Amino acid sequence: MKTIRYRSKDSEVYFLEEILTSLGYEVYISTYFGMDTHRAVLDFQLKNGLVSDGIVGLKTWTKLILAQDSLTGFSDKFLSEQNLIDFADKYEIELAAVKAVNEIESNGKGFLLDGRPRILFEGHIFWRELKNRGLIPNDFLNSNTENVLYEKWTRNHYVGGGKEYDRLERAAAISDDKHLNDSAYSAASYGSFQIMGFHYKLLGYPNVNSFVSDMYTHEKAHLEAFGRFCKANNLIRHLKSKNWAAFAKGYNGSGYKENKYDTKLESAYNRYK
Repeated sequence: MKTIRYRSKDSEVYFLEEILTSLGYEVYISTYFGMDTHRAVLDFQLKNGLVSDGIVGLKTWTKLILAQDSLTGFSDKFLSEQNLIDFADKYEIELAAVKAVNEIESNGKGFLLDGRPRILFEGHIFWRELKNRGLIPNDFLNSNTENVLYEKWTRNHYVGGGKEYDRLERAAAISDDKHLNDSAYSAASYGSFQIMGFHYKLLGYPNVNSFVSDMYTHEKAHLEAFGRFCKANNLIRHLKSKNWAAFAKGYNGSGYKENKYDTKLESAYNRYK
């Protein structure tokens, strides 16, 4: 882990703030190391016998991770290097290519610090899923649904981390209609490879609840779902040839260019290679 401090801006800051939140600190989770995080680090260091300087280096990282793991106890849910090697061998893909997708989709972490799989809730998919089940989205619009139900994609409503579950649960609680509940859970992406819930049938699950339950078990389930998804959509060939644009389009849709998904994948691949 990198050494980070006040005003650092990096993915490690996001991870740090997730740990601090799980330990009871009230900090804003982002990639920026703000004053709220600085104060929390100072307090944690003071309470754990460390030099209270606000700098998160090796000693502080070690104490933080040990504290978090003793609290949540879910470290046995993580992928190992051998899991990725076996997957790469199975599909005849370079290991570096598998690691690249894993990093870009979820920073290499399939679970939140409370043991739940990482998710991202998509209000425009929720809209579509309601329509697919014969429901009228406009019937559910009110002041409580403005950031969970909308017709067109926008990043404006993303909140990240565990707060995405607040959005998902609010969507699922709009009505006790089973179709609405299924629509809500189908409208989130899950785990290390951020597979959308509505793909459950394509991946061989009998229903969306079965898929979501499997995503809670282990990052190996995330990896298995990723392999099934790529095979079903004929994307393995693009990983083999390192055609990042074609893979990005097939995996994340035509909007991949806006997020520079293909160039991020290529950059990550080159690092791992």
